[in-house]
Amino acid sequence: MKSMLLGLALLFSASAVLAQDPPKSPLVSAKGENVEISYSQPSKRDRAIFGALVPYDKVWRAGANKSTDITFKKDVTFGGKKVKAGTYALFIVPTQSDFTVILNSVAGQPGSAEYEKNKDKNVAEVKVPRQKTASSVEKLTYSFPKGALQMEWDDTKISVPMKF
Repeated sequence: MKSMLLGLALLFSASAVLAQDPPKSPLVSAKGENVEISYSQPSKRDRAIFGALVPYDKVWRAGANKSTDITFKKDVTFGGKKVKAGTYALFIVPTQSDFTVILNSVAGQPGSAEYEKNKDKNVAEVKVPRQKTASSVEKLTYSFPKGALQMEWDDTKISVPMKF
């Protein structure tokens, strides 16, 4: 009888785990030559993104949940700034016309609120123009087309030149 009850308990526990909804902003990564980025990937879900969910002129963690972290396997020139190999938290300050992309030496921050305590540890700040995408991009996406870090979400695309 005990083994039958134990078996039923395990079955219900396994069913409960399988029935859980997937996270709304799953942890994903993208890789390029000598670089990798790890971030929680939010979706648009019929929301206004830049200027609303992500306010203009305020630091954004460049993803959901904790900070977006980028690892350079070699020294890199990031938007014209020399950056040593290592892992950095990536933050963005969006405006209507351009975005400031920030590398901060404190990786794994719990979000943009923690950034204010660590902003003296910025290693690079690069201003890039905001571009419009041809169509709406549902999920926040980072990629590494040759020689750049690219971010696309909603109607926006930005690109930061990189050279290893």
